[in-house]
Amino acid sequence: MQLSHTPGRMSASFDEPNLVGSAGLVPALALTGRIGLVELADAVLTVPGAKGCAGAKVASVLAGMLAGADSIDDLDLLRHGAMGKLFTGVRAPSTLGTFLRSFQFGHVRQLDAVASRTLCRLAARVPGLLPAGPVGSVARRRRHDQTGLWPQQAGRRTRLHPHPRVERPDRCRLRP
Repeated sequence: MQLSHTPGRMSASFDEPNLVGSAGLVPALALTGRIGLVELADAVLTVPGAKGCAGAKVASVLAGMLAGADSIDDLDLLRHGAMGKLFTGVRAPSTLGTFLRSFQFGHVRQLDAVASRTLCRLAARVPGLLPAGPVGSVARRRRHDQTGLWPQQAGRRTRLHPHPRVERPDRCRLRP
């Protein structure tokens, strides 16, 4: 068996208005609706410009990632074909990009809280999702609150990044 076309001359397009390219999103987003992901994200996230619609934007990004999007532009796959008939509240990639770029450290922590609460809700709804017994423990070392340094580093000057200094090419160095 051989390919009947030259690979450079073939192209595939998804332009049929009644087809759904990622039908597996239907049960996944139905589950997120049952556990209340959108409402939880709306209640917890305080991202500027996303008041009341943060949950829909989080759900859109999640759906895009489940469908295989690996960049902001790829999130446009949620608006192709009959996806608009299956899902409401899908945002444009530019809107989602603006939403994601407005995240600061505190918003990431809020999103982490949404993710952990969502996992707890999923574990309650889907038996056997998480192991029954203790999973393990992580050894923690105490840090100084103000400096963020390990106790043995206090009082000495340390670099922010512990990795060795990266050598830059000559074109990046300042010449006297």
